[in-house]
Amino acid sequence: MTDGRLLTARFDQHDRLIAADPDFAALNERAGGAVGELLAIPQLATVVRLARRLRILVQRTVVIADAEADLECWVRANPGSDGVSLSVSPMRERPAWRATGSVHAAPPPGALWLWEADATLRLTRLPSEIGDGRGFDAPSLIGKPLTDLFTLQPDAAGGMPLLEALAMQRDFDRQAAVIRNGGGSVTLAATARRNAAGVFAGFVGGVFPAEATKATPAEDVAATFNTRLDGILRAPLTRIIASADSINAAEDGPIDPHYVDYAADIASAGRHLIGLVDDLADIEAVERDDFTILTEPVDLADVMRRAAGLFAVRAADAGVTLDTQGLDAPLVASGEFRRVLQILVNLIGNALRYSPRGGTVWLRIQRDGARAVAIVADQGKGIAPEDQARVFEKFARVDPREPGGSGLGLYISRRLARAMGGAIELDSAPGEGARFMLALPLVPATVTAR
Repeated sequence: MTDGRLLTARFDQHDRLIAADPDFAALNERAGGAVGELLAIPQLATVVRLARRLRILVQRTVVIADAEADLECWVRANPGSDGVSLSVSPMRERPAWRATGSVHAAPPPGALWLWEADATLRLTRLPSEIGDGRGFDAPSLIGKPLTDLFTLQPDAAGGMPLLEALAMQRDFDRQAAVIRNGGGSVTLAATARRNAAGVFAGFVGGVFPAEATKATPAEDVAATFNTRLDGILRAPLTRIIASADSINAAEDGPIDPHYVDYAADIASAGRHLIGLVDDLADIEAVERDDFTILTEPVDLADVMRRAAGLFAVRAADAGVTLDTQGLDAPLVASGEFRRVLQILVNLIGNALRYSPRGGTVWLRIQRDGARAVAIVADQGKGIAPEDQARVFEKFARVDPREPGGSGLGLYISRRLARAMGGAIELDSAPGEGARFMLALPLVPATVTAR
């Protein structure tokens, strides 16, 4: 690959690969990508996104993993009116980086097999034979999130060693996990990987037999879970966001506009991670046996208007219209105001994320017998019937390669709706958009008045 050949590719305005020479296409396919999809090589995808967003030529050196070697490449991304053109010039090939210390190139004593992931926790290497008899195809997982292979479990104190290590960019061990598709319980350990510049580049880890653990009362785990999240993730993320916002606002004087945009990206990424922390805390709450919801009259029209107002700027930036006709007359349901707002914010956010520019998201309310129903409908690509139940599962996303959230929002929203005596229903078909409906009990006076 270092014979002087220049690899080229073109991407549309949504960062999807639309054309590539054979060498680039093969490289992308080995990472799990294909023409018509988002680029599967994270380091290159970052450069493409920056060039498209900033509308400037971006050039830099990156190191990407390919088969049994690491490729040091000079990358040039040139934005145009219809997308981004990418040129990749491989400069040096070297043996794949291997960790030293607790995780070695060969499985350490007791390790069943090895895995590697990049800084975004996308799998970059798995032994091809590990899926045999375990219900999954190892090569197809390359480029997918680590959580597509493992379901992470909290430790006895309610913490997640892997998430703590990701936040601190350090080694970890004793991360309990379950291999998906019935693969059984295991324990994960890994060494933090760094590139030639000393920048955190992911993990090289081992899979070990599950450790025997002493049972811990659920209330003890719940009591420490949010505290550990606050101390380990929320506090440093809040500082990062505040610093990035200060740079973005140029509070200390004028700075290069490019750095202003970089700071905005950092703040946005930090808020995304804060959202993930909030989702994890919500999961801890809604899955507890003693979880309760405050019952009070909630005007769905008022909550829908408030939720729509939170997305006014985002919708305008995305070129999507929020249609709020018919939200003037009250429709009072039984529930908890902040939880209803949380659900509608999630549903509207999802609708905007998957709506095309120039599209419309309709926000409506209606009575249905003894139920009050809030409806969020979009003009996105829709959800196939076989995927409609799965989108409500924990950490589930129809296509993990698409930009999106953590895969927790709909799971949490449905749990909240059920806790309020209601439900979330989905009506969708491929190519016809999606319509999500939050149904809650009408308050008795409203039912009698009909």
